[in-house]
Amino acid sequence: MLDDTLKTQLKAYLERVTQPFEIKASLNEGSSASEMLGLLQDIASMSDKITLTTDGQDARKPSFSLQRSGNDMSLRFAAIPMGHEFTSLVLALLWVGGHPPKVEPEVIEQIKALDGDYRFEVYMSLSCHNCPDVVQALALMAVLNPRVQTVIIDGALYQDEVNAREIMAVPSVYLNGEVFGSGRMTVEEIVAKLDTGAAARDAAKLSAKPAFDVLIVGGGPAGAAAAVYAARKGIRTGVAAERFGGQVNDTLAIENYISVLETDGPKFAAALESHVKAYDVDIMNLQRAEALIPAAAPGELIEVKLANGGSLKSKTVILSTGARWRNVNVPGEVEYKNKGVAYCPHCDGPLFKGKRVAVIGGGNSGVEAAIDLAGIVAHVSLLEFGDALRADAVLVNKLKSLPNVSIHTSAQTTEFTGAEGKLNGLSYTDRISGAAHHIELEGVFVQIGLVPNTEWLKGVVELSKHGEIIVDAKGQTSLPGVFAAGDVTTVPFKQIVIAAGDGAKAALGAFDHLMRN
Repeated sequence: MLDDTLKTQLKAYLERVTQPFEIKASLNEGSSASEMLGLLQDIASMSDKITLTTDGQDARKPSFSLQRSGNDMSLRFAAIPMGHEFTSLVLALLWVGGHPPKVEPEVIEQIKALDGDYRFEVYMSLSCHNCPDVVQALALMAVLNPRVQTVIIDGALYQDEVNAREIMAVPSVYLNGEVFGSGRMTVEEIVAKLDTGAAARDAAKLSAKPAFDVLIVGGGPAGAAAAVYAARKGIRTGVAAERFGGQVNDTLAIENYISVLETDGPKFAAALESHVKAYDVDIMNLQRAEALIPAAAPGELIEVKLANGGSLKSKTVILSTGARWRNVNVPGEVEYKNKGVAYCPHCDGPLFKGKRVAVIGGGNSGVEAAIDLAGIVAHVSLLEFGDALRADAVLVNKLKSLPNVSIHTSAQTTEFTGAEGKLNGLSYTDRISGAAHHIELEGVFVQIGLVPNTEWLKGVVELSKHGEIIVDAKGQTSLPGVFAAGDVTTVPFKQIVIAAGDGAKAALGAFDHLMRN
């Protein structure tokens, strides 16, 4: 099942197991069960502390549970966790085997203190780069708290369940049989939803912090670079981020960041956070800014109010809140979001295997999505508003060579249609002829660019007609002491390397401001 390289790596990891545990498999006669058994036999052969049995009677077959001796933990994989989930499997094996997790001690104590019975089911796909965070979070919670039960389910392996529950996006999490959430979630976010008093405690703690010299709002490439450059100046630096790494977390392949030949979004985001943590930076994750209060007079502090009721104060502020996927803004988009309307082809594509889908957007992202989906689904219809595709020629040529793709240019999407709570089609108008068309399909992937996260700044700092923060050559905004960097600004070409450079420039601009004032 595992190649020699993976076996060598896994064996080295399993040497860290200190407590014996059992893998109990529930199998049937299918090929997936044989594949799962091969994987489990490989694992069991690598450590004398791991025992494999095959007499499990769980209703989901094939599946396997991990059970530490003398412990009531309940953690099950209804999946063959390879691909993006192989790391999740390795971590689960280590945690069950007694190896301590790399999680803040207060989060661990918060998990252990959860009072209630929580039965989680998380549906994922092996190609989803957003799923591992959720899978690993819920696996850890099951290991640490016996009142938390977690089942990790591969939607492609259990297609009947996916169809019965009408799941069209992963990760999708159910708690005690009811929908709990979908999309990327960290363990801190999940625990915060369960621990209702956490927000108030967090707000009080944040409000009590002394003022920063530089406060960075946003933790993507621009925010991370700003934090490193500011901290290296020896000034008090803080980062308040809704999700460290920002939209980079949702990027699959990164091949154009100079000096890094190839990586993926989650790895790059983790590297950003690790680099920032190497300096004396106060990282405040899971914090959404709601208001910016300018300094009342020169030399006074700027205030950032947070969604949980807390507030932070600083001598200077760098805004690096980035951007998010742009919506089509037509009837049916909100209604059928995660019910056929999706934004991440790598995450949700496997759920549409053998079905008909559309991609809206003819830039690089849209054409790449259509190419990837064509290898999974029955047919892809690509719709581009302009009169020609805007993607790189090599991508366009590849797309046109695929037999199960149709391309519609000058196509204005007008409506997403559906029935019984699920998407069933898309309507568009030919902008040249004026003719109306309708395509019957099961999924639509929207890939039409970005919108800056600046709604909370309207009327406070000067914005462009597109909602971007207007900055000068040093990253200075219209407010003294307030700087901005990255995709949220008017700087052209929204690229990771450009955002990182902008973050460094804004930090140096903020430091210069502090020295002069």
